[in-house]
Amino acid sequence: MRILVLGGTRFVGHAIVEAALRSGAEVTLFGRGRTGPGLFPHLTRLLGDRDTDDYAALRDGTWDAVVDVSGYVPRHVAGAMDALRDRVGRYLFISSHAVYRRTGLGPGSDEDTPLRPQVRDTEERDDDTYGPLKVACENDVVAQYGSRATIVRPGKVAGPHDPSDAFTYWVRRASHGGPVALPADPAQPVQIIDSRDLAHLVVRLLADERPGAFNAVGPAEPTTLGALIETCARVAGTEVEIVPVPPDTAPPLFPLVRPNWPTQQRSSTRARAAGMPSTPLEVTATDVLTWDRDRGQPPLQAGFSPTEERALLTQQGR
Repeated sequence: MRILVLGGTRFVGHAIVEAALRSGAEVTLFGRGRTGPGLFPHLTRLLGDRDTDDYAALRDGTWDAVVDVSGYVPRHVAGAMDALRDRVGRYLFISSHAVYRRTGLGPGSDEDTPLRPQVRDTEERDDDTYGPLKVACENDVVAQYGSRATIVRPGKVAGPHDPSDAFTYWVRRASHGGPVALPADPAQPVQIIDSRDLAHLVVRLLADERPGAFNAVGPAEPTTLGALIETCARVAGTEVEIVPVPPDTAPPLFPLVRPNWPTQQRSSTRARAAGMPSTPLEVTATDVLTWDRDRGQPPLQAGFSPTEERALLTQQGR
């Protein structure tokens, strides 16, 4: 199988390329060439820039499938589809579970949950627009490719090379042990998907030529934020004491903290039936801890700083 990956050298794309190569696929990369220029040196790289509508490198060639990892706004998707047209067999779009409406949900919501109204009049991506922009992208892919369109809607993705620091924050913090400040209820459900499980699902969907939408969420067994932190400590060989602190002491979108609990209880039944594996949370945490230590544990961009956390714990008498 010949696969074109639009954006394949960062986090999710990196994992997808590795999974595709393990399957024996012939992979071509398209991107600006700025991220991970030394990765996959044996692969064909087509240079272009979606932000400037530069798709000239895609005007020639045919592929069995395209995996769109870097499409965030309708203009990105429109440009790629205009360049590729029918020279690709299947268009698999990496969307997000942020496309779903946030109200009226119950535990176990599936792919038929109503979507948020699409947005097309802005390219500013924030908590209010990210999901609706992805809805518009999904709609355009399905309109163009019909039964040859596949939509994957990941939850929070975790694993080595994660640039967001969300899961990495808890892995690193738990590895230090001791009292841990948590600006949320430890019983909050949490869903993360290992990047390698997501990648395996993508490759299987392409191989099986499956249309439709799939929730890529995990782990297989329901867990809570408190249990996740304790799992991270266990694999690091430490012990932690979770200390709830007031939510208003934390910045918005604190790592893995979500007040709307049903958004962290989505059904993965369809994706599991399609072949999505389930890496144990312990394995994901171990691998992220190893990767983080190997890279020298640079300052994180998410969560409390050590100084902020110490002050909060002192206020709680810890």
